[in-house]
Amino acid sequence: MKGPGILWMLQTGAGLSMAGPMFVVGFEFLRTGRTVAGVGFFALGLVALYFPTYLVNRIGGPRAWIRRRIGRFGSEDDSEEETAADLEGNDELERSRSSPLDRLRGR
Repeated sequence: MKGPGILWMLQTGAGLSMAGPMFVVGFEFLRTGRTVAGVGFFALGLVALYFPTYLVNRIGGPRAWIRRRIGRFGSEDDSEEETAADLEGNDELERSRSSPLDRLRGR
């Protein structure tokens, strides 16, 4: 069984570092009787806790970042010659020849 990855731990650490003080302030507001402000800070803390995960999911993980970086500096003559239909056909042919493990690695 795989444990959480390093990226998940970084996302959680970043979220907790932003949300922790908001939870403390929210708890203090609730303790002193200012419930609206306390609930507001708890809600703001929840948003801050999940924001790094949302951001990484929205823009993609490290593999997507690397693919975009490499794709940006790749040769442009090959992409002009190939059409979308050719790429689609080659992709299906390649998938049918490859093993399931190779298809998982390609994701």
